[in-house]
Amino acid sequence: MKLLARRPEIVFYLMAGYCLLSITLRIFRQESLEIDESEQAFLSQYFFAGYGAQPPFYNWLQYGVAGLFGISVATLAIVKNGLLFLAIVFYGLAARTIIADRALSMIAMLGVLTLPPIFLLMQRDLSHTVAALFAVSLFLYGFLQTLKTPRLTSYLITGVAVGLGVISKYNFVVVPVAAIIAVLPEAGLRNRLFNWRMIPALAIAALIAAPHAFWVLNNLAAATGVTIGEMKEGAENTVLPHALQGLLKLGLTVIKSIAVPAAVFGLVFYGDLGKIVRASSQWTRITGRMLAVCLGIVALIVVAMAATHIREKWLVLFAVLLPLYLATKIDAAGVNATPRLPRFLGIVAFLAVGTIVMLFVSVLVAPKIGRYSFGHTPYRDFVQTVLATHDTKPAAVVVDDRILAGNLKINLPETPVLLPSFPIEQSPVLLPAGPILVVWSGEDTDRKTLPPRIIELLAQNGISADAKAHFLAVPYYAGNDGDTYTFGYSWIDRP
Repeated sequence: MKLLARRPEIVFYLMAGYCLLSITLRIFRQESLEIDESEQAFLSQYFFAGYGAQPPFYNWLQYGVAGLFGISVATLAIVKNGLLFLAIVFYGLAARTIIADRALSMIAMLGVLTLPPIFLLMQRDLSHTVAALFAVSLFLYGFLQTLKTPRLTSYLITGVAVGLGVISKYNFVVVPVAAIIAVLPEAGLRNRLFNWRMIPALAIAALIAAPHAFWVLNNLAAATGVTIGEMKEGAENTVLPHALQGLLKLGLTVIKSIAVPAAVFGLVFYGDLGKIVRASSQWTRITGRMLAVCLGIVALIVVAMAATHIREKWLVLFAVLLPLYLATKIDAAGVNATPRLPRFLGIVAFLAVGTIVMLFVSVLVAPKIGRYSFGHTPYRDFVQTVLATHDTKPAAVVVDDRILAGNLKINLPETPVLLPSFPIEQSPVLLPAGPILVVWSGEDTDRKTLPPRIIELLAQNGISADAKAHFLAVPYYAGNDGDTYTFGYSWIDRP
């Protein structure tokens, strides 16, 4: 603890250790993939300007890593935790830009891991949100550097962050807009916004975002339809007007988003809460306004779209401003944070490390109480069994579900895995010559034919779909005796 007091920057190394531990436990946790992981494994076959409802930055990174090292659970975990580590590091650097107390800037950085979507949801199964979190942290670093000591470099970093943020998550756009609004009341800083260096910053942001922006203009429904549908989920069952229902849901989600970090900061600094609440500085005003404006813009979007369903993960890009705001309040109050750093670190370690250990153990424990998840589905055993009954490997695998597609891609990394509906610009999807393995979830064992969408795809390629449907029941990973998952499959030869 004395070493931590003398060298608070050790926390950077501890964060690297946390991400390495997360990668290791994920590799050994299970081979089957969760929802977002499955999608990334499937999409790693393609390099497109757009992929559907999510921007492409994360997909591009995964495509590059898969191209260099192959697609596997390891490469999926490395991309996610590598981005998470960079997000934490740049957040810490942003805090250190405006907070003189080194221990307090490390507390601000650790505060990122008190947000449930980060210490829990990102480790369980999120992808694009991790990329957007990295972009937010990089933006905060460049933006705060620009406000404090403006240089062309800081403007360019900010521009790069904006460009990457736009192609990471569409709601990222709210953050730079809120930042500009937050600075306008500060007379001494307004000249940072009206500066010639903004021109190259905006140019580099536009250059990064341009390919995907062009794709969005030509595929607007595909880019926005899913998210809009999710935001209006359950609207037909609401009693209150949709706008009011959405605002109530937003309020509850905001409370859930900030409750844990607020509680952790309050617990560690409870003796100085009165002084901290009253404290104010230029940085508390700017970070506080940013957070308030972000939530205000979200509220306007909720009302304008008559949204009734708001997820906690959608707000994490804005809630992540809270630890920085609280740290600036503590700094303004003149509270010595050095003796509080070990306690804060202990709480964060309990939350963050405890979560990834819990996720690791749950794979083994859940089947004992009869609960199975995506991670228990025996894709590898299915693939090995089916390939053992056939003379040659498939020229392609055809499925009608992205979760199935990603898991089969992991187990057949050299084989194209195709979906009838992807890519949306290509219709029909062209099948190669040779043996084609068709696979589907086979709970409906009364089915005598292939799934309708696959039959349609085969017909579009001039292939008869009269092949016999087979079913294979495979024991779950770590499952109880007699518990199996059923796959449907068929071999089809295309001349």
